[in-house]
Amino acid sequence: MTGPATRPWRRFERDLTGRFTVSVRPAWWQLAKGAAAAILTWFICLAIFPEQLPIFGAIAALIVMQDNVDQSLTRGIERVVGVLVGVGVAIGAGALFGPQSWLFIAAIIVAMGVGWLLRMTPSAANQVAISALLMIALGGLELHYGAERLIETAIGAAIGVALNALVVAPVRTSSVHLAIVDLTQHSAEVLRRIADALDEPRNRPWLAEMLADARGLQEERTRVHALLRQARESLRFNPRSRRYREGLAEDDAQFERLQRIVTQIVGMARALADLYAPELTDDPFVIGMAEEMRRAAHDLELLVEGGTRGEGEGAVEPPALTTPLTIPRPNEQHWVLIGSLLEDLRRVRGRITGELD
Repeated sequence: MTGPATRPWRRFERDLTGRFTVSVRPAWWQLAKGAAAAILTWFICLAIFPEQLPIFGAIAALIVMQDNVDQSLTRGIERVVGVLVGVGVAIGAGALFGPQSWLFIAAIIVAMGVGWLLRMTPSAANQVAISALLMIALGGLELHYGAERLIETAIGAAIGVALNALVVAPVRTSSVHLAIVDLTQHSAEVLRRIADALDEPRNRPWLAEMLADARGLQEERTRVHALLRQARESLRFNPRSRRYREGLAEDDAQFERLQRIVTQIVGMARALADLYAPELTDDPFVIGMAEEMRRAAHDLELLVEGGTRGEGEGAVEPPALTTPLTIPRPNEQHWVLIGSLLEDLRRVRGRITGELD
């Protein structure tokens, strides 16, 4: 039984909110650190420059509070450089054109042009334009005012980076291992489905569903790759990185092996969907190959389970795929498919056992 169709406005609402929301709320302490950095910067800068509200410093402290220390450092440098160039643009435009009403427009054009000439990133070029606009809006077009705002920005960026690094520095490694386990188990399930197609005759819709399930492994692999990249970034310049690096290195090595296994499994599913024939299930060698695929799926799961304990203390379950499958005489009609599946199965087995690493 299926539910009612989703209304178009509901889909539009999901598409719209999905552009500025996340599925999992960020850690509350990250938001607290951002607020603390801005407040601390405000009072420090106010003590140094009591005649001006420290808008530049508070903005810098908020901007640099990112998901990891490496991103915070990058945003901090971007902000300081952006303010440096933006202040120069504002002072230069003010000296050249005077306090004109259209000075904002000239500052935006010049700021974006300077960012382009210096090959700045889009976000850094935007920082230049924003800084120039703030300078003009706050009425400060003198050199000493710009120098004070630059110092204020550097203080805010430094406080933001320091707080993010020293107070519960963000680490993004926990989700990586879980994602690798899910990808491994999903790969084993697809391998078992391929074996099922060699046991009993299957129709085209079933094969199409099996192939779609196998292709889903590629998207899942891309997601794991992105999570690994985020995890590496979260450990860069992170004071807490030492305790997590060994585990991340193991996950990275496991993913490198799993990537190639996924490629072979997707190739097996594609070949089976293209060249499948119901009479394949009657071939005794194909039946044996299906059993070997199930053993390979079992051994693939052992890679993330760490082996299963037996009855004896300290016993570890050995791999089920202990001997290679041999076919003395290929099937005359389906030898292309059988040969393709056998070669991919050999590669999967070699990756599982480490023979091909």
